[in-house]
Amino acid sequence: MTIMSIPKPNQNRIIEIKDLRKSYGDNHVLDGFNMVLNEGENLVIMGKSGSGKSVMIKCLIGLEQPDSGSIIVMGKDITQLNREELDDLRTEVGFLFQGSALYDSMTVRENLEFPLRRHKKKFGVIKDTTPLVMEALENVGLAQTINLMPEELSGGMKRRIALARTLILQPKIILYDEPTTGLDPITAKEILLLMMTIQQKYNTSAIIITHDVDCARVISNRMILLVDGINYIEGTFEELSVSTDPKVQAFFK
Repeated sequence: MTIMSIPKPNQNRIIEIKDLRKSYGDNHVLDGFNMVLNEGENLVIMGKSGSGKSVMIKCLIGLEQPDSGSIIVMGKDITQLNREELDDLRTEVGFLFQGSALYDSMTVRENLEFPLRRHKKKFGVIKDTTPLVMEALENVGLAQTINLMPEELSGGMKRRIALARTLILQPKIILYDEPTTGLDPITAKEILLLMMTIQQKYNTSAIIITHDVDCARVISNRMILLVDGINYIEGTFEELSVSTDPKVQAFFK
């Protein structure tokens, strides 16, 4: 499969994290982490297990409160937002979970309708959700699955349906948590191609958490290595892959 080229991002900052710190007792998980995500950019963040990637994402979407630092998302510091304001902002941020997180008791249609009903403020009351559901499913090439249950889907199909559910809210930012983990090489390439197609079609900005070096090589405009709670080094895949720093080399072996 041929992977299309990655579009260059604009330089408008859509997320900016400054001096983010989060500790659990004596465990300083984030110890002054800084990050910028530009509009239309695919930013890959890599780090060892326990390096703080998940904690950073939880702080970014307001599930965890940082000890200090600022998180500016589309011009708003989420650490200063009340619950209603935070809920409104979350409709602009889609999240693709590693395990897909589909509701097993719901059909594919019902899984996609759920966020539409939950976020009525953004879309209003929609009498017929079928056009939106079908558009989201067509975007991932799975319109034929609309009436199936999650147990009838393969792992790759579940990942695509989860992405369709994310897209149905038309987010400006998508957070991907290990998008290719557990998938065979062919399906992983299909997911990467789909991610890039979506980026080009909707000009989404994305943060991709991954341990998959091939995923990082294909999908990233820029990379950050999170080591010891900080953004240890950042640059393009090509720049980082030829680094002589032992901590950086460890990620590319």
